[in-house]
Amino acid sequence: MSLRVAVQMDPLESIKIAGDSSFALMLAAQARGHSLWEYQVETLSWEAGKVCAWARPVTVQREEGNHFTAGKRRKIDLGEDIDVILMRQDPPFHLGYISAALLLDRLKGKTLVSNDPREVINAPEKMYVLDYAHFMPPTLITRTLADVRDFQREHGAVVVKPLHGNGGKAIFKIDADGTNMSALFEVFNQTWPEAHMVQPFLPSVSEGDKRIVLVDGEVAGAINRKPGKGEFRSNLAQGGSAEASGLTKREREICEAMGPDLKRRGLTFVGIDVIGGEWLTEINVTSPTGIVAIDAFNGTDTAGIIWDALERRHAEMGKD
Repeated sequence: MSLRVAVQMDPLESIKIAGDSSFALMLAAQARGHSLWEYQVETLSWEAGKVCAWARPVTVQREEGNHFTAGKRRKIDLGEDIDVILMRQDPPFHLGYISAALLLDRLKGKTLVSNDPREVINAPEKMYVLDYAHFMPPTLITRTLADVRDFQREHGAVVVKPLHGNGGKAIFKIDADGTNMSALFEVFNQTWPEAHMVQPFLPSVSEGDKRIVLVDGEVAGAINRKPGKGEFRSNLAQGGSAEASGLTKREREICEAMGPDLKRRGLTFVGIDVIGGEWLTEINVTSPTGIVAIDAFNGTDTAGIIWDALERRHAEMGKD
């Protein structure tokens, strides 16, 4: 059955198709005979019970610099004109992101939205992971400098992160002597209204930060991301490199523990991050990445696996 698919994403003109997971999902959908629409989150609207967006029909092809063709934008009813929406705009996870997700949640029962927008709101990446704190390194979430000083006296060098950051941005390592911690916390407290995450610096990060992709709660594949020269951050967006990887016993235990909950919540495409083969640091549900690199190393079709799950979920909607 052909589906009408809309992708809520950052501008299609600006993506780097070589490693973009959203683009891979679009290619896979098109190969299955599904029609594609693209729109930006800023065009979402609600009126008289309808959730609409200014969207354009697109076709995609893996040709750098000429990767899509598009029709004219027009206002469409996402509840009547679309079968599946992929919520794929990049974070940050802020009030604008939450408001858009709440609008898409109004489509429940009409249009399948993935990941489930209500559950995305309920599962911010550095907060949802606290449900699995027994797999995490020691963690402090606070805005209070005195708490951080106490934590650092116990654990030595630490890493400080914005609670709703993304892509490895604004992650700082502070050495055990605490130099610049007070200045850093002044900047963090002035920049963000929420608390911040503090964790011990894990030397094993030099061996890589593993991205494991789960589809409907089942492991689809993994890559190990290694920091670039002069960096401790391993995010590919921050100059990290990827290598093939399997899973450790501990990593399988982590995935098995959370898999059923991910499936129950409608979090179909999830990427978790694990350091040193044992320390869970994030559960990425907003716009996970990594499937292109995983498939390149493993010869798999993760986008196809994701579409198998989405088609199954859409078919099940008709039985409710």
